Amino acid sequence: MIRINNKEVDIGHFPDGTLLLKENMTDADSAEEIEIRWNYENNEELLAVYFLTKHIQAAGFRNIVLNMPYIPNARQDRVGSAEDVFTLKYFAEMINSLAFREVRVLDAHSNVSLALIDRIRQDTPQKYIEKAILEIEKSTGRKPLMFYPDEGAGKRYSGMITLPYCFGIKKRDWNTGEIRALSVAGEIGLVEGSDVLIVDDICSYGGTFIRSAEALAALGAENIYLFASHCEDSALKGKLCACSHIKQIYTTDSIFRERGNAKIKVFELENER
Repeated sequence: MIRINNKEVDIGHFPDGTLLLKENMTDADSAEEIEIRWNYENNEELLAVYFLTKHIQAAGFRNIVLNMPYIPNARQDRVGSAEDVFTLKYFAEMINSLAFREVRVLDAHSNVSLALIDRIRQDTPQKYIEKAILEIEKSTGRKPLMFYPDEGAGKRYSGMITLPYCFGIKKRDWNTGEIRALSVAGEIGLVEGSDVLIVDDICSYGGTFIRSAEALAALGAENIYLFASHCEDSALKGKLCACSHIKQIYTTDSIFRERGNAKIKVFELENER
């Protein structure tokens, strides 16, 4: 979904399938900031963002901000062989060619994205994690123990949230990417009888989080919750929502579009302008 100054853009199509776009800039002040808000849904939107930005620039506007909470192609942040296409790099080049005054993102998947995209500003998910913590505290009467699925997540989030935490150590099959096992390290003695909030940046089918919840439950965790900054709709297709160990899932509306599942609570992103 694309919005310009908070007004949703109607993405139409000609009979041949090519994009049909309309955007009237005559009522806008050329000195004001124009915000293009892109909540990623599909790859076609990238072309729409490109065309719309060019249209706005042709109308004389230069103070244009791209608000893109989720960074598409962020997972392809490295290549392992000559046949791998470095899509994140080429995506960043396309965004950079539009010369936005600023590109605002939420909780980038890795520092590679931050390095490749010009004039990028990263907002942390701290306020949304704190909202999840507050809801848990209201429900249980106590603050949760934090759990980060790997050491990288531990380094990223423990500085935001000053609560005791544990972290996971994954054993992965690097040929298939499958996680074979996950063990818990850190303040393990605090797990038994505790409420635990798992925190990470992206959730797809949720295999890592199911493994985490199973390991925490085996150590005696009482209630287990999950927060992911970006939750893909694919989370509804896997086994995550059916996992009996996870009581509630929290996310933002950066890319999650499905509604109606009581197990997933969506926080609306606040405008950081």
